[in-house]
Amino acid sequence: MRKILRHVIIMLSLSSFVLVGSARPSLVHEHSGAVDSNSVAKKIDERRVQRSFFSSFRSFFPFRANDNINNEKLLSSVKVFPNPVADQINLSFRLSKQSTVSIKVMDALGNEVMTLLNQDLEAGNQSHTFETSNKLTNGFYFIRMSAGTETVVKRISVL
Repeated sequence: MRKILRHVIIMLSLSSFVLVGSARPSLVHEHSGAVDSNSVAKKIDERRVQRSFFSSFRSFFPFRANDNINNEKLLSSVKVFPNPVADQINLSFRLSKQSTVSIKVMDALGNEVMTLLNQDLEAGNQSHTFETSNKLTNGFYFIRMSAGTETVVKRISVL
């Protein structure tokens, strides 16, 4: 067991030396003589950009988002008011880009009770009012808003 552990330690040590040597090529100068201070500063800045050895594998992993490209949600700031609902439902939300929006009322079992909206909407802040008097019985319901591949569900109660 000690022999195996010794070999593992030797292999790790050698591989760390190889990694350190390959990760810092900017420290080796090909020419002898005077060192240009601008090139040294540039190489230091290049090392600051690459924060770790593993940062070069950032685009390799398919489940990792690339910087801020896909971080913004299509559907955000969803508000349903008043809650509890009496005669009308007011909805406000923000769309980050033009999309087809579907707003449906679902019962507690997930059955679709009614469709409030299903149309293409422009990007930006949206505010809509829907009449519900005599269309919903008293109880708990869910408002399901879908835009693109995103879905937001809000619970409401009807009096």
